[in-house]
Amino acid sequence: MEKLIKNTILALYMGDITKEAIDAIANAANSGLRGGGGVDGAIHKAGGPEIMKECRLIGGCRTGEAVATTAGELLAKKVIHTVGPIYKDGLHQEPELLASAYYKSLLLASSLGLESIAFPSISTGAYGYPLEEAAGIALKTVKDFLINEKHGFSLVKFVLFSDNILKVYEQELNRLQ
Repeated sequence: MEKLIKNTILALYMGDITKEAIDAIANAANSGLRGGGGVDGAIHKAGGPEIMKECRLIGGCRTGEAVATTAGELLAKKVIHTVGPIYKDGLHQEPELLASAYYKSLLLASSLGLESIAFPSISTGAYGYPLEEAAGIALKTVKDFLINEKHGFSLVKFVLFSDNILKVYEQELNRLQ
């Protein structure tokens, strides 16, 4: 599914984010930038040791923030590591922190002159964020960024792990229209 938002394609696909030939892929990282399970582990495994080497030099990343490293052996040019919130009950700034993770990733990628970025569904795996709510926040944040901020993006893509996750994102994108 694709939508055009002010000259930028917003696309939703099911697939493997580590296989994306794109300027940047976003990594759903932990605050220590230590690698882990899920998307984070897959990116570090596919990208090789150069990514972890740069992560160690950076040292960490706060929830809602983003940092960039090499993409190592990945097809992407850069990895934007961002830390989403661990979901408790939605009353501990989780929506704001999740929106910030997407916003700061876009801001960082734009400041690096990148024209395309692929996102996973941040915080919806081990961090337990309810999928529908997270998808709505993610898509609204990206849409608002594309409309309101100066950037050079031609493509912002969500590369989602399963058909179920893709369907939820498609429903949420249709609600935003």
